[in-house]
Amino acid sequence: MEQRSYQCANCARQGCKSHQMDKTMPVCPCKNQPVQERAKELYQEEENRHIAYTSALVEQEGYGRLCRMEEIMDFARRAGYRKLGLVFCSGLKEEANMVTKILSGNGFEVVSVICKNGAIPKSFLGLTDGQTLSGCADEVMCNPIGQALLMNEEGTQLNILLGLCVGHDTLALKYLEAPTTVLAVKDRVTGHNPLAAIYMAEGYYKKRFF
Repeated sequence: MEQRSYQCANCARQGCKSHQMDKTMPVCPCKNQPVQERAKELYQEEENRHIAYTSALVEQEGYGRLCRMEEIMDFARRAGYRKLGLVFCSGLKEEANMVTKILSGNGFEVVSVICKNGAIPKSFLGLTDGQTLSGCADEVMCNPIGQALLMNEEGTQLNILLGLCVGHDTLALKYLEAPTTVLAVKDRVTGHNPLAAIYMAEGYYKKRFF
């Protein structure tokens, strides 16, 4: 079948990693010069260049040595971010508390906003009793847009997402104004390690995935 779109996940050659353009797929992002030139133009913008440069230093010095939490702190320090926003799920309240202690203990100012802020009932979205976990439409919904707006109001310099539900993270990222990174995503089944299921895709999860 003729390749009509980018399929980097299926590329076994990855010539892009070694400047070998002859070892690429027929439709390859490297061959889209207008997009690549536009990307390079955007990297010249002050904030973009600063973030890209700083993240490269974090990668080089922490590769295989620092955990994700340490990398986030190293990145924030190097980038000059001192006021951090922690956007977290109520189901990870204890983890959020520990993350706040770690960040505060390392000299950062932390603003944290829980997903249930605003105490808005799910009936607001038109959900009925039978469409909620508790069986009651007054069950409090997650409010990622509120989380984002509150962080914007606080003027956070870097936001950290911790355990938001699928879709809720999408809305938070849509409305957060400051640069944002992810510490962990929610996966109630795998202990918040979604790649665990991917590693078992051809084993225990084969019938569920395929």
